[in-house]
Amino acid sequence: MSQPALPGLTLCNNATLRRAGRKLGRFYDDVLAPSGLKGTQYGLLYQIHIGGEPAMGAIAEALIMDLSALGHTLKPLIRDGFVETFADKDDRRVKRVRLTPQGRVKLEEAMKLWSAAQQRFEAMVGQEYAANLRAALDHVAALDFEMPAATPST
Repeated sequence: MSQPALPGLTLCNNATLRRAGRKLGRFYDDVLAPSGLKGTQYGLLYQIHIGGEPAMGAIAEALIMDLSALGHTLKPLIRDGFVETFADKDDRRVKRVRLTPQGRVKLEEAMKLWSAAQQRFEAMVGQEYAANLRAALDHVAALDFEMPAATPST
């Protein structure tokens, strides 16, 4: 059942996207809870898994995060032994990340839960709508929203 519109928020793309993101984030967090992971942590483990020991900068760029937010999200995963960081063999200034054996097991466990959440979401909104939504959001994420530098008035 649809909730009544909130005055002023329904026309704001940012507010609407954030509301939907929080609602969907809570849903995935609840489904992933038995694994002990939050949705953001699952996404990060998966990104590391598919990245093949990616550089932290590459992960941050792929997830559109700054390095400090990435480090904050990585801390509990490192503490719990799911992830480890190491210096790149060719450029020691570059920090890389990989899953530990324990992290691979945790990712497998969480993937089963994530799959259930994904199936439920798609059952609720429809597979085609879900695919179109992902495509639209990927499109928005790829746009460059940087404002042009103001030119001084003469």
